[in-house]
This record gives sequence, C-alpha cells and structure tokens, in this order.
Amino acid sequence: MKPKMKKCKSCGEYTLTDKCPCGGEVGVIYPPKYSPEDKYGKYRRMLKEQLSKS
Repeated sequence: MKPKMKKCKSCGEYTLTDKCPCGGEVGVIYPPKYSPEDKYGKYRRMLKEQLSKS
C-alpha cells in the first residue's frame, strides 16, 4: 500500500508520517472518491443550493 500525503492541521506542513514533526495532528489532503451511488449526494446538493441563496 502506498503512503498517503498528509497535512498538519496546526502548522500546515506536509508529511507522510502519522504525526507532524511539530507534534500537531495530521489529516489526509485528498478528497473522498466519487461514487455514482452516493447515498447523501442529494442532501449535499440541497445544502449547497440553500447556502448559495443566503
């Protein structure tokens, strides 16, 4: 399995490890995969439409 690039939430540094050198928490930077059978896509689009109107 290929290691995934991660970004520190506190300092913004990119890393391949599970913990940032500064000690901060890291998160995956890639968006979730697209699925045509998305169960919640309808609700996300409704929310996006409501937010754009206000």
